[in-house]
Amino acid sequence: MTADARPTREQADPVHISKLSLTDFRNYPALTLALAPGPVVLTGENGAGKTNLLEAVSFLSPGRGLRRAALAEVARNGGGGGFAVHVQLEGPFGETEIGTGTEVGAGEGENSRKLRINGAPARSADDLLDWLRVLWLTPSMDGLFSGPAADRRRFLDRLVLAIDPQHGRRAADYEKAMRARNRLLAEVSRDRGWFEAIETQMAETGVAIAAARLELVRLVTAMIARQPAGGPFPRATLALSGAIEAMLAEQAAVEVEERFRVMLAEGRPRDRAAGRTLDGPHRGDLLVRHAPKDMPAELCSTGEQKALLVGIVLSQARLTGEIAGSAPILLLDEIAAHFDAGRRAALFDILDDLGCQYFATGTEAGLFSSLAGRAQFLTVSSGTVSTAADP
Repeated sequence: MTADARPTREQADPVHISKLSLTDFRNYPALTLALAPGPVVLTGENGAGKTNLLEAVSFLSPGRGLRRAALAEVARNGGGGGFAVHVQLEGPFGETEIGTGTEVGAGEGENSRKLRINGAPARSADDLLDWLRVLWLTPSMDGLFSGPAADRRRFLDRLVLAIDPQHGRRAADYEKAMRARNRLLAEVSRDRGWFEAIETQMAETGVAIAAARLELVRLVTAMIARQPAGGPFPRATLALSGAIEAMLAEQAAVEVEERFRVMLAEGRPRDRAAGRTLDGPHRGDLLVRHAPKDMPAELCSTGEQKALLVGIVLSQARLTGEIAGSAPILLLDEIAAHFDAGRRAALFDILDDLGCQYFATGTEAGLFSSLAGRAQFLTVSSGTVSTAADP
């Protein structure tokens, strides 16, 4: 199958990584793992390299991976300066090979990320979304609801990207246009034509971004409503705040585009004084409430926040499977840390129902005892990975 062949929405079979190979990735000089469908449990001491394996898989999605690391940071210390991740993927499209990484010594742009699908260069990282969708939960996300709005926007955009492959390009175009406008503001430019061209692009892409986020919230909300009341993960109520988002609730997108364009034009003096653009979807926020308690998520306990976050991601995973036609791959770093045995078992049962391959890490195999007989257990130690017995 060539890189131009595409799986279809009607094909809803699971997608799984059957082989993962790393070269000079983090603390792995070289590694090849044969992987089975379903759950893969990685256990070992802190610092052994468990999260590094999840990060490698996260590079099968557009962006900078689950750590959002610079590419130079990912290459192994003492290695050649580059890194490679190669996987064999199996799904409704048959068997596919995907390779990504960086090269050193290739001249200009040598540290940029390369991507090949079935041996052919891909047009962009967005092409990965034609083959698989990857979602993740990491300990760094535990403070999502009480942290800065930028983190919640980033989280939301990852969810949108899982069902709308064009979202990443729109966001990149908006950010590029906004940076150009900010430069004009800093230069005290009076070039009206440049401002109008840039602000028109920002209005078009910005409204599309806000509309996609609103649609995602609507769809996930509907999916959350399908959860049983009183389940192991409390229902969350989702909403968006922001001027553009509020306008879209009352007016057609084309009308909001014009209003946003006028806002940008009229706001130039204020934005020049502030040194940045103050209106747009980059100022919006994701608002989450604990529905049974009718309480803002940021006021909930740490355990409740974790349960809310897991419930949202599980609903998104189910939504992604229904829209994309295949279940996503989930990366669950230290997922069992805040949950008791009953909630852990319930989580694993829900993941089984989703029919997805997922990778879960922990320091103790006993945390995953309810997966005995239905998961692949691996022990990670100082850059090596070995098969482990069921706990």
